[in-house]
Amino acid sequence: MPKAITIKKIDGKPGQVYYPYDPTSLKAPKIDLTIKHRLQLVEVPEPKPKENELVVRLNAAALNHRDLFIRQHLYPGTNFDVPLLADGCGTVIATGSASLDKTWKSKRVILVPGRGWKDAPEGPETGQYAILGGTKSCPLGTLQDYICVEAEEVEEAPMHLSNAESAALPLTGLTAWRAVFTKSGNAVPGRNVLITGIGGGVALMALQFATAAGLNVFVSSGSDEKLKRARELGAQGGVNYKQEGWEKKLLEQLPSGRKYLDAVIDGAGGDIVQNATKLLKVGGVIVVYGMTISPKMPFLMNAVLKQVEVRGSTMGSRKEFSDMLGFVSKKLIHPVISRVAGQGLENLDEIDGLFEEIKSGSQFGKLVVKITKDGEGSRL
Repeated sequence: MPKAITIKKIDGKPGQVYYPYDPTSLKAPKIDLTIKHRLQLVEVPEPKPKENELVVRLNAAALNHRDLFIRQHLYPGTNFDVPLLADGCGTVIATGSASLDKTWKSKRVILVPGRGWKDAPEGPETGQYAILGGTKSCPLGTLQDYICVEAEEVEEAPMHLSNAESAALPLTGLTAWRAVFTKSGNAVPGRNVLITGIGGGVALMALQFATAAGLNVFVSSGSDEKLKRARELGAQGGVNYKQEGWEKKLLEQLPSGRKYLDAVIDGAGGDIVQNATKLLKVGGVIVVYGMTISPKMPFLMNAVLKQVEVRGSTMGSRKEFSDMLGFVSKKLIHPVISRVAGQGLENLDEIDGLFEEIKSGSQFGKLVVKITKDGEGSRL
């Protein structure tokens, strides 16, 4: 039987629980705390495609910060029967019709990570957008052997990417694409953009997209090692936000003829408006694609007087996903991989370790699960 990885419900408050168990809870079952069994491997039915569907043998899947939030009970609508993860790459092994068989059979594909947003630049047309993995809003997740999806919800994987790189691309690539090209209004060669929190998947993809588009990219991080690696990827400069006066240090690095930022791409929130306003041009833009520090972010009067705009951005449309993949193929961009774990879903301890890396913030790039073992084909 095909297998999938899910989480198990236990009692606990948001932010204090860690599905499927909290070993500090008095209500938790008596367990050997020297052994990790925080994820559960379950059997799932064999996929049977409808006329417009494909069966994909998943080769690799990748984690995002939302997957950690789901395990911490900090994400809405958690479902304990839906496999985890939204990112995935695999090979089409079966289809529901002869025409689809001719078009897709045996092709390597990337899965579209969301549902309910066709092409409207403002946002989802119905106002209802669902992301794959672990929630009630969508019954699909990529941390499993096989997945059955509609044919319109896949794209052929770029030929220059490995399975791990292809799996690393969907959610972070789409989010970064919309933030840089749709929302910032400053994806113009020669303009200055600051990307905060470099090392995370979205920030790194935004760096790669912006540099490929000819922007002057500057980054921030609390790690000097991550700043060094970002420069190797094309960043023109960077600052450690833990150091006092980092704004002045960044100002010194900006080009002599353009001593201001045109835009900021941020995923943390916190005091970004206060700090960025000092560096932004009049009418500058702050694109916020996440708020990992706090769900609240102050908007100050100095930003009002400077005409600064804060634009929320999350994920992107089906059209933006296709555009993003086209750009990746044209520019031969390779997503940055921090680590690949496992060879098969049975390696629960190793896969669980990827969540610990996200929790600690130690990763530089994407964390990927290798699902298909070397030399293993379809078992259906």
